[in-house]
Amino acid sequence: MKQSLLILSLLCFSLAGFSQTTAPKDTTHVWTIHGQNTILISQSSFSNWSAGGVNAFSGNVVFDYDFDYKRGNWSWDNKTILGYGLSDQTGLGWRKNDDRIILNSLLGYKAAKYWLYTFYANFQTQFTNGYSYDSNNNSTLISALFAPAYLTFGPGFAFKKSDNFRVNISPLAARITFVQNDSLASIGAFGVTPGENHLFEFGASLDAYYKVNIAKNIAFENILKLFSNYRSQPQNIYADYAANLFMKVNKLVTVNAGVELIADPNAKIPVLNNGVTEYHSLLQVKQIFGAGLTYKF
Repeated sequence: MKQSLLILSLLCFSLAGFSQTTAPKDTTHVWTIHGQNTILISQSSFSNWSAGGVNAFSGNVVFDYDFDYKRGNWSWDNKTILGYGLSDQTGLGWRKNDDRIILNSLLGYKAAKYWLYTFYANFQTQFTNGYSYDSNNNSTLISALFAPAYLTFGPGFAFKKSDNFRVNISPLAARITFVQNDSLASIGAFGVTPGENHLFEFGASLDAYYKVNIAKNIAFENILKLFSNYRSQPQNIYADYAANLFMKVNKLVTVNAGVELIADPNAKIPVLNNGVTEYHSLLQVKQIFGAGLTYKF
C-alpha cells in the first residue's frame, strides 16, 4: 500500500514577561495538569416502524489527561488517553466500538525561538480481545491485550506553536510491534515472523497535533501519526489519522463525534472469499458519535 506524506509547518511560542522593579516569577518547577473525563451514550429504538430499523445502544468512556512540565529551556509534554466502549444491537449482542490505551511523551530542549530538540516516545495497545465477525455472526480473534502493542521512540526535532499545535519529526525512530498472544503470533499477525512475539522496525516517524476552536462552543481536534520503515518497503507507510469534534452544550453536557482512519501494511484483516478465509491489509475505519457528560479540570 503506497502512501504519500504531507508534512505540516508553522511557527509561534509564548514568552514570559520581565520587569526591572519586580522580582521575576519563579519558574524552576512548573507542572501543568489538565484533562477531561467523558461518558458518551447513544440509543435507537423501533417498534412497528414501517421503514425498518434495529434497536441499538452504545456506551463509551474516555479519559484524556495531559501532564506538562517546563523548567528553563526544558519541557516535557505527556498525554494519556484511555478509551473503551460497547454497543448492543438486537440479534448481534455486545461488541466493542472503542478500545485504546495511548501513552505519548515528548521531551524537548529549546533550540531556537520556535523549535525544540526532542526525544519522542509513543505506546499504544488495547484492553480486551478484538474479533472479526462473518455474516453468520461467527467470530475470529484478530487482536488482544498487547497483541498488538506498539512502541515508537527516537530523537528528533519539533515545531511547537502552543499546546494546541505541534509537529514532531524523528528521522531516526525505532518501532517495536509486540504480539503477546501465541495464536496470533503463530500466524504472523501484525507483521511478526510466525512464532515470534515482536517485530523491530527502524525508520522515520511524524507525530502532529492540531486543535482549533471553530465556534464559541465547538472545537475540532486532529491527530496524525506516520511511520516509514527504512529496512523494508519504506513506501508502505503506516498512517493513523483521527479527527474529533467536541460540541459543548453547557458546563457538563457535550456532543462528540469522531472518526479514525488507519492504514497499516502489517495488519492483515481476515476476509471470507468463496468460503476461503484470506488476509488482506485494508483501510481501517472507526466512527463514534454520541451525547454525554464531560468533566474537565
